[in-house]
Amino acid sequence: MAEGSRPSDRHSPGESAGSPGNLESTFSLIDRARAGDSQALEQLFARHRKTLQRWASGRLPRWARDICDTEDLVQETLLQTFKRIGDFEPRGVGALQAYLRQAVLNRIREELRRKGRRPDQTDLDDIEVDAAQSPLEEAIGRQGVERYEQALARLRAEEREAIIARVEMGYSYEELAEALGKPTPDAARKAAQRALIRLAEEMKRGGA
Repeated sequence: MAEGSRPSDRHSPGESAGSPGNLESTFSLIDRARAGDSQALEQLFARHRKTLQRWASGRLPRWARDICDTEDLVQETLLQTFKRIGDFEPRGVGALQAYLRQAVLNRIREELRRKGRRPDQTDLDDIEVDAAQSPLEEAIGRQGVERYEQALARLRAEEREAIIARVEMGYSYEELAEALGKPTPDAARKAAQRALIRLAEEMKRGGA
């Protein structure tokens, strides 16, 4: 991405940032981005921006949201963080999300201090980045990236799309139902669960 530029927030239905039919795993996008692929950076940005904005809005106390424009702050933080993507080493399915959340939280703390809020007067220091396992990690354990990628490639397209959209992009079941063309959120939930089971089976087969 060029200095000071912002990836477009608009994506046509066929573009990979918003269409599960063309989704690529986060691990693969990170590899491409580390190699200097600007399109991969665009996709990573689009994939994580809205999720992090929702997270920041939901975790911050109201007074902090009033002082900081969290939407712009998240966007600016992502731009700065992805410029240093070469320094990031993915160690798990949720590693990038946790890394970005911590960067956003640090940026918010800096902004509040800059505007005169003393750290000991805030309750931001009590906020912790959620380090809980992702649904994928709960299903299969903290397996190696290579085995995950290989198993993912062996799944049917819908199974692969369900995993990436739900686990890597943080889709709600309502959003997943729309993305996969399922009639209800519950149908999407069941599809995601079946996909995770298939993935676990493929990873076990690959590790045998």
